[in-house]
Amino acid sequence: MKDLKYYINKALKEHFALGAINFNNMETLQGIVNACKTEQSPAIISVSEGALNYMSDNYAIALANAAKKDFPYLYLHLDHGKSFEVCKHAIDLGFDSVMIDGSSLSFEENVELTKKVCEYAHKYNVLVEGELGQIKGIEDNISAQKNIYTDPNKAKEFVDKTHVDTLAVAIGTSHGAYKYSGKQELRFDILSEIEKQLPNFPLVLHGASTVDEELVDRFNQYGGTLKNAIGIPKNLLKKAVSQHNIIKINTDTDVRLSMTCEVRRVLKEYTNEFDLRKYLGAGKDCICQTIRNKIKDIFLSNNKL
Repeated sequence: MKDLKYYINKALKEHFALGAINFNNMETLQGIVNACKTEQSPAIISVSEGALNYMSDNYAIALANAAKKDFPYLYLHLDHGKSFEVCKHAIDLGFDSVMIDGSSLSFEENVELTKKVCEYAHKYNVLVEGELGQIKGIEDNISAQKNIYTDPNKAKEFVDKTHVDTLAVAIGTSHGAYKYSGKQELRFDILSEIEKQLPNFPLVLHGASTVDEELVDRFNQYGGTLKNAIGIPKNLLKKAVSQHNIIKINTDTDVRLSMTCEVRRVLKEYTNEFDLRKYLGAGKDCICQTIRNKIKDIFLSNNKL
């Protein structure tokens, strides 16, 4: 069986990205799996600290194992672990990779924490993602008031000292549904400088949901109040994948939005409906279509098994 490292190297060589797609329950995961199976795309299924607490260890692992049995080209990842203890716990549970997020620390503290996680994880062949720079926005227990762009001159030093397998970079993406208040852009100049310092090294984008206008409109049409929500333009994300070394793109907001807008629609249109399979099933199908579109138009990972 091909491991996650294989697909990271393949993505780097062939310029596609692995979608790192967050799940919080069975239906969200089923929607993701159905999309990946249909498009024959490898992917990373991500669990945040908040989601792990919400589902509990046993349920999260059981769901992930069921998904892998259904489609073996999926890899379980801890998203935004904030401490060594949380990352160690995920490694001990059998995760394929973990992210240690020391981005709020000083450079030296971030290096020390990330190196400690790498030393433990690599003993068990678990991959580690670090983060340098800070991405603004709010998502789960992650909150930052502004972007702190990744310093290209520090990137190589960080990788050399920590031995991380992938590096999340800050080039203008943002967590949550409100990613921009002005011009929509990514700092490809910074990304290019990072790549000069770290040639052929796998890089990651967080906060990269597109927050599609159609989904937002549907959400609001059926009683929501998600006003002025805006995400990362698809063409910018596709450029980051096809012309740069971005091999992993995180998606959480779009999954939540897809599920919720369809739940709202069904309950609004069918006011006597109380069978949760009907409205959660509709949400699951919407997630599947959303992820299929991303696989083909942004990740470029269809038919990459």
